[in-house]
Amino acid sequence: MKIYTRKGDDGSTSLWYGGRVVKHDPRTEAYGSVDEANSALGVARALCGGEDEEVARDLLALQNGLFVVGAELATAPEAADRLEDGISRVTEPMVAELEEAIDRYMDRVDLPPKFVIPGGTHLSAALDVARASTRRAERRIVELKDSGGLASESVLHYINRASDLIWAMARFTDVADPELFEGRGETGDSGDGG
Repeated sequence: MKIYTRKGDDGSTSLWYGGRVVKHDPRTEAYGSVDEANSALGVARALCGGEDEEVARDLLALQNGLFVVGAELATAPEAADRLEDGISRVTEPMVAELEEAIDRYMDRVDLPPKFVIPGGTHLSAALDVARASTRRAERRIVELKDSGGLASESVLHYINRASDLIWAMARFTDVADPELFEGRGETGDSGDGG
């Protein structure tokens, strides 16, 4: 099976249910950024060990949800009526599921007093990279919304909660090292005593 079609050689790409857009179109940027975030989540899931079964399961569910986000974003608004709830269209119950997962993790995490320095563990660091990628995807989706290219705001609600969930999982899988949670020092404090 050949995976190349040569149709994109002119700098355009196909949308679901018809139409073509340039590869730098805000729609393509939005679903491309979601794809990047999903790949980063895959790296994090690959780092899960036996003690991280819950996190691995939730990451896989989130990755599946991001495929739904991508499908909706890869569809022009005029074809949105052809999408299926939970399969190719994000629903508010999907958003509520993420909120339940966020609460489940945060019930077991003590919030740090300042910004967290990423890198407490390999897994939490990978999750922080995925979270940052997800926030970039959110910015691209907001840009698409602002240009009138979003058929439903549920997709924006979902991606916002997704980044919150990833942050909660990162803190859950982080080490309880107060030094990592000190965050930034005082302004002008170089930390070298001088």
